Amino acid sequence: MPIAALSGPQYLREGLKLILSPGLRLFVILPLSVNLLVFLGLIYLAMRQFGNWVDAFMPNLPEWLIFLEYILWPLFVALVVLMVFFTFTLLANIIAAPFNGFLAEKVEMVARGEDSSPPFSWSELLAMLPRTIGREARKLAYFAPRALALLVLSFIPLVNIVAAPLWLLFGIWMMAVQYIDYPADNNKMSWSEMMSWLRGRRWKSLSFGAATYAALLVPVLNLLIMPAAVAGATLFWVREGGSGQSIARS
Repeated sequence: MPIAALSGPQYLREGLKLILSPGLRLFVILPLSVNLLVFLGLIYLAMRQFGNWVDAFMPNLPEWLIFLEYILWPLFVALVVLMVFFTFTLLANIIAAPFNGFLAEKVEMVARGEDSSPPFSWSELLAMLPRTIGREARKLAYFAPRALALLVLSFIPLVNIVAAPLWLLFGIWMMAVQYIDYPADNNKMSWSEMMSWLRGRRWKSLSFGAATYAALLVPVLNLLIMPAAVAGATLFWVREGGSGQSIARS
């Protein structure tokens, strides 16, 4: 892997430090509150249904292969964990999209030295709602068919053994797509242009996505990592040559 990829986790660390600064702390409270509610609801559901989900994915093996259940069980536990994580991340990001887009805009102002303590404005936040929800729908259109294909793969006996690593790789890429899209959308970059921009920085994008993915898997910490990932992705955007000429304003 190229050395340049090592900068990906650094952006996440800097993003975490930035959102804890006095000038931006207020912009984190709203998405953090939303994520907390979604997280608690999904954890409650997962605790009640986890065993049933694992049993549903486990293949029915003939008696002479029954010993393989002890080998395969941890793999399918990992598969369910990854799918629960995907669901939480997807729901939380859809609900918090306007707040995240708003946070990305303020972080970009700070990163470009325009304002170290940008003002909070409910009218500005509400003005971003239609655009950010529309962009989340575009992300969902990209995510859904690929996730569905992986889900189908997860139910095919024996073949589903490769589902967990494929979910992991897809999840890492989606983390980069999810969070870089906020500053890209604020700067009115089209979806195809944004995807091309990411592919042109593939290793850095994947390393940022991997660091974010790993941090989001840690309970409780993941609530703070989401806004940190928004800030880190915005720093990534600014320092890796993202345009700053058309940043959205209300």
